[in-house]
Amino acid sequence: MKYDRQKFVDALEKQVEKNIFYHSLALEACMGGIYDYLKSKNELGENEPLKEDWLLAGLIHDIDYGGEFKNYHPLKTTEALAKYNLEIPDNVLHIIKAHAPKLTDTKLETKADWTIFCADSLTGLIVATALIYPDKKLESVKASSVLKRFLKQPKFAAGTRREDVAMCEKSEGLNIPLEKFIEICLTSMQSVAPTIGL
Repeated sequence: MKYDRQKFVDALEKQVEKNIFYHSLALEACMGGIYDYLKSKNELGENEPLKEDWLLAGLIHDIDYGGEFKNYHPLKTTEALAKYNLEIPDNVLHIIKAHAPKLTDTKLETKADWTIFCADSLTGLIVATALIYPDKKLESVKASSVLKRFLKQPKFAAGTRREDVAMCEKSEGLNIPLEKFIEICLTSMQSVAPTIGL
């Protein structure tokens, strides 16, 4: 299914604070990067959602994390979208729910589910790493630097759900080594750096 991305971007920008908007664009990029990586290795099954679905889920996963819906996040995605006369298919909603499986009582079933779950809070660690550089630019960040802070500095970007991110290595999930997962997400975010203020 093809989506009018700009309509969703406009709705998101109106509904959430700027930092959440930037985070959402970053996660959208990560979703695309991981999809391309898995596809290149022929590790996407027949039941896997289309790339457009991965991207859209990443883009709007936090659309209810703002305004009148914020206290109910992540359970009001449909209502938040309806405010802007937008709707999504069930499989995209399932991916979105997978970024907070305990709150939404959602089972991680597809690679898309695992990706949004593992990558969601990694974006914050990558941004925090960029911000300690003199130029505060993503292009200056190396994957090894992010990995070091992930593993050896637990108080750095303490809000990062490190246990969730590290589950990218689980064989029943993505089966991607942590270092590779960080590298893909960093590279993906670097490709959209101007749009996320970095």
